[in-house]
Amino acid sequence: MRILSLLHRWIGAIGGLLLAVLGLTGTLLVWRNQLTFVAHAGDPVRADPGSLALAVGAVAGASSPIDRITFAGDGLGVHQAIFADGNGAYISQAGVTVDRWSSSWQRPELWVFDLHHRLLVGDAGETITGIAGLTGLFFLITGLILWWRMRSRFRLRLWPATMSPGAIVHHHRDMGVVTAPLLLVSLVTGVLMIFPALGGPLLAETRAVAPKVHGVRATPSAHDLKPLFTAAAAMFPSAEFRRLQMPRKTGAPIVLRLRQSFEWTPNGRTFVYADPVTLAILAHDDPATRGKAASIREKLYPVHAAKTGGIAWKVAMTVSGIVLTLLGSLAVYGFWRTKWNVGQSKRRKRKVF
Repeated sequence: MRILSLLHRWIGAIGGLLLAVLGLTGTLLVWRNQLTFVAHAGDPVRADPGSLALAVGAVAGASSPIDRITFAGDGLGVHQAIFADGNGAYISQAGVTVDRWSSSWQRPELWVFDLHHRLLVGDAGETITGIAGLTGLFFLITGLILWWRMRSRFRLRLWPATMSPGAIVHHHRDMGVVTAPLLLVSLVTGVLMIFPALGGPLLAETRAVAPKVHGVRATPSAHDLKPLFTAAAAMFPSAEFRRLQMPRKTGAPIVLRLRQSFEWTPNGRTFVYADPVTLAILAHDDPATRGKAASIREKLYPVHAAKTGGIAWKVAMTVSGIVLTLLGSLAVYGFWRTKWNVGQSKRRKRKVF
């Protein structure tokens, strides 16, 4: 038990701040749409083919071609366009550009997402966050084991009685055990999104392969995509249009992403592939025809990010994020303050003798 306690404390002292950062940024992202301050963000959503084609056409004449555009929905009443050069813009549903940026640092909701997901360092950061999630699970399991022997001293506090190391440890232990179910959901869903192989056969999803377009690379005209939207609407009558992805390389199709009523993921996992020249639909990927593994995997993100379950689950995931922030940051503070006090005491003794 002593070795387990030492591992819990030392690993927490080193990795606690990273978990605190993930907890804080995750809390903010639960309310991302409400914290996206831009004109027309609260407009009611219009998802008819004509209005969507109008919005796409409004930014088609930009200096850089469109890479993708995420349509208004999920509580945010503006479209978000990302261009091939990395710049971006918010467009109202009337086709008016209401904000532009050349760096994600100009939009807080973008860099907070990147910090939470990739630690601002790309794919390597994503792997690090996955490892941090696994470390968090180690803390959760070992913390419950260590709490059991001290359960008679349980006393729930929202904040430590004092900022002394001992009081912080008591708060850390009791707060952790009370919120363990929420932390477990947050950590497990986050880890499985990054490392789906850990889910084994349960998450062994086989993704459909996008069809190739024969011939030379073509840049489609974004000014009149209404026929494509109309054809996709006829194929999936009750689905919401969520994202348009333009071809990035030779032989790539246009990808239109939709969300059907049974899907939990905000952007859906229904895909329609179209020829960039003729706009003819080449293939589609309907999650209704896929297996249980795909259905389970599709639910990881909306559960993790509180994109399902209404206000109650948003509050629950907010509590989870705040608690993770407190547990991580206060654990680091308490541990190193103890080490500092011990060091100071030893130095004073040496001076006396």
